[in-house]
This record gives sequence, C-alpha cells and structure tokens, in this order.
Amino acid sequence: MTESTIQYSNPVIPGFHPDPSVCRVGADFYLVTSSFEYFPGVPIFHSRDLVHWKQIGHCLTRQSQLDLEGCRSSMGIYAPTIRFHNGRFYMITTNVKMFRNFYVWAESPEGPWSEPIWPDWPSVDPSLFFDEDGRIYITGTGGFFGDEPKGIYQAEIDLESGKLLSERRLIWQGTGGKSAEGPHLYRINGKYFLMIAEGGTEYGHMATIARSDSPYGPFESNPDNPILTHRSTGSSIQATGHADLVQLEDGNWWAVFLGIRPVSVPFSGRHHHLGRETFLAPVTWTEDGWPVIGDGGKIAEKMDAGTLPLAVDVSAVPETDDFNSSRLQLEWNFLRNPQDEDWSLEERPGYLTLHGSALTLNDIGSPAFVGRRQQHFRCSVSTLMSFDPLHEGEEAGLTVYMNERFHYEIALTCGVEGRRQVIFRRRIGSLWKVELVEDFEGSDIILGLDAEPFQYSFFYSLPNGERKAFGSGECSLVSTEVAGGFTGVFFGLYATGNGKSSKAPASFDWFQYIKS
Repeated sequence: MTESTIQYSNPVIPGFHPDPSVCRVGADFYLVTSSFEYFPGVPIFHSRDLVHWKQIGHCLTRQSQLDLEGCRSSMGIYAPTIRFHNGRFYMITTNVKMFRNFYVWAESPEGPWSEPIWPDWPSVDPSLFFDEDGRIYITGTGGFFGDEPKGIYQAEIDLESGKLLSERRLIWQGTGGKSAEGPHLYRINGKYFLMIAEGGTEYGHMATIARSDSPYGPFESNPDNPILTHRSTGSSIQATGHADLVQLEDGNWWAVFLGIRPVSVPFSGRHHHLGRETFLAPVTWTEDGWPVIGDGGKIAEKMDAGTLPLAVDVSAVPETDDFNSSRLQLEWNFLRNPQDEDWSLEERPGYLTLHGSALTLNDIGSPAFVGRRQQHFRCSVSTLMSFDPLHEGEEAGLTVYMNERFHYEIALTCGVEGRRQVIFRRRIGSLWKVELVEDFEGSDIILGLDAEPFQYSFFYSLPNGERKAFGSGECSLVSTEVAGGFTGVFFGLYATGNGKSSKAPASFDWFQYIKS
C-alpha cells in the first residue's frame, strides 16, 4: 500500500444494522438490514460507492405489513434479502413473532412497498434468486419443525402468488459449524454458488460457500472455508459473517456483512453495546474459482477502496432535529406498533409530543417511546423537554435502552405529595433502583448524556443554566453479553403514567446527537 492509496472506514453503517443484504441497479446500490421489534421495519439505504450510505426509507411502514403486537424483544424481523428484477425491488424476510416468511415489492426503493405475499415456506433467513432461464428460487434455513434435518432448503416459486412450483429440498448443511443459516444463491461464471453463515451470530460467526452445476446441487464445499471469519483472533472487529455479494459495473466483486466492535472491560471480558453493524470488504477470486472476502477472510477498520467510485459523503444526519417536519426523520423508531394517540408532531407544532400510557419501558408492549440508534462509542445526546406532571407516577425523559430489562433513564416525574423531581434510574435485569432524586421547580428542562466506550454520564440543566452531573451507568451492563438479544442500544424519548394514562403531555422541542 502506498501513501496515496485511498481508504475507507469500517463499519460503513455503524450502530445496530445487522444482516445486511445488497443489490445493484446500474450505478446505484441498495441495502437493507434487520430491524427486530422496532417499527417501521427494514431500513433501506442507498449508495453510489458502497461506502457512503444514506437511509431513504423503510420497507415495512404499515401494521398490515409488520405486526409486532406482543412481540418479544429480539424477535420480529430477521435477515431480509433485497433483490431487483424486471423493474421491481423485492424484499423477503421472516417475522419471527409468527414464524412466517413474506416478501413485498416496490417499483421505487423509497416505497410505497406492497402488501405482503406469504409463501408456504417454514424457515428463517429467506432469500430469492432469479435465474437466467426465468426460474425463481426461494432459499432458506430449515429444520425447525418435526423431524426435518437442519440445513439450507430450496424450491422454485411463483413470484406473483407465492406458491411453490417444486418440492422443498435440502441442498446443503454447511461445513459442520453450528447454525447453518442466512443463505444467498448466485450464478457466477456458469456455476451456482451458495453462501451461508455458520458458527452462530456470536464470536464464532463465519461465512462459508459451496458451488454446483445445478441450483439444487450437489454442492461442493470450498476446501478453504470459511471465506470470512474473525473467530479466535484479537481483532477489534469480531463476529464477522452473514454476508451478501455484489458485483460492480467494472466486474469487481464486494461483500457486505455484519460484525461487532466489542469493548474490552478490565477483569470482565469483551462487551458490545452498539449492536451488530454493517461492514464492507473486497472480494478476490482464487485460481480455482473460489471467492475470498478481505485479506484471506480477515478485514480491518481501514481498508483500501480499490476501484470503488468513491462519491461525496451525503450520509450524515443533521446533529439537531427540531421536530419541525410533519413526519419523523428516518432515523427514528418506535417500539413495536405505535399507538396513534401516544405521539404527535402536529399537536404542538415544532415539538414531538408524547402522551404517556400505562405502559412503561419495563413492559413488552409499545410504550410512548421514540428512539434512534446509538452509532458511535463517543457521542453527546441532549433534549429540551417541556413537561408539567401533576399526578403521582407521571414521568417523561431520556432513556438508554437495550430492552425492557436493561435500560437507564434520566427523567422528570411527579413523586409523592405532588413533588416534581428529576430522577436517575437503572434497570439491570431483575434489579432496579432510582439512584438519584432531586426536587425541580420548573417544567422546562434539558436532559442529556455523554457516551464514552465504557460509561454513560447523565446530566440535566435549565434551558439557559449550567448543567449538573446526575448519575452514570456502565455500557457493559446494557451490552449483548449481559442483556442478551440481537439488537443494540437506542437513545429514546419516552413518557409513561406508570400503570395508568398520564394526563400531562411531554413536549420535546429538539433532540441533539453529536458524535465526538
């Protein structure tokens, strides 16, 4: 590598954006990721160079497409695949809440996307493959019901109806690693290549590949599998796997895949709290015609851009959201299907207004919550909230949220005897504690936090006053290694009546996210 070599930075989409799938349409690339219990579902991104990605929408924006009612944390939408065929985009995925696969289509990637088509396909991680002869195949991970062996299954499908046109067949069981899943089928140089994930989506994750002369096999395993893994390494990037391939106009191949960036906590091991993120690496081909991702299956945080047509970065989200639009910006999400009466951008123009319901952040439901992903280890978050609680239990504020059993809050509430108070609370598994309480006179308050790799430091202030430190929480205690699941930390604005509807609305004038 020379000093003039242009490099790009991994991850290319930081924060909780796992299971990436990509397709190319001319000079444009489109990518989708999993969204689990969050709504809208399946964020979709656009890029001209595979490095700089800008979110342009969601594939699932209506409850008729995405039923998350009662969905447990880290269930919901798993491992979508996006493909383009005959002028239409297709996105296929699994709603694990009901363990059903479906696909939607759109003529524009920004949407609107169609109502779901539900094939009779009992699996997860489905993928579509459009062959050169016009046949269309559905591929997925099976072995979850009855005596069906675990492995990768495939059948021919009618795209309009979702009906299978052939029998469901087991085509490959992988190389012996656990959890053979996430299949993608490609036709390259006259051969059918089947790439899958193995090893589980933890530190043993990997991508493996096989090839055949037929879409149904038999598939010959690459003797040099895995073609991507960071297992048993000391790399700052871990759990690489679940990849998808894409070819550039110049003929070169690249791969997108998930990975994590754990923080080493002294005497406590590695923990990651940003979730599984989207990474990028070049693909080279051996003399025997096998693909290799990155440098012999390894990647780095800085990598050579090669022939990528690097474009101007238009991916940055503005630091401050003033809530002046009639719609929420695309980075915001709800927990499960939101209730219309719980939130509004029109009730008080220029504000996001939340009406606290009986539900709290401890419940498996849809509390009055609007959140966005934490995407950087070092960042500062703050919001100006106007809230006038008059009844005991009414509460609104800012949360660091992993799931209903692991979160921190700094909030304004009405306590006993009608006393208005600022509180800082931790919820770590079955243990919770209101750690700090302080009386507060007004109704306008700035709530915020500074995030570092190891710790969140919370603060509050009057709108024009000096900020006051008010509690801290370890990042490791809301990490996947402690909290479990497949998601990442969200910064959320919320309101609740703690068991009953709150009569006092909470209005948020602005929200600021500044990366350090």
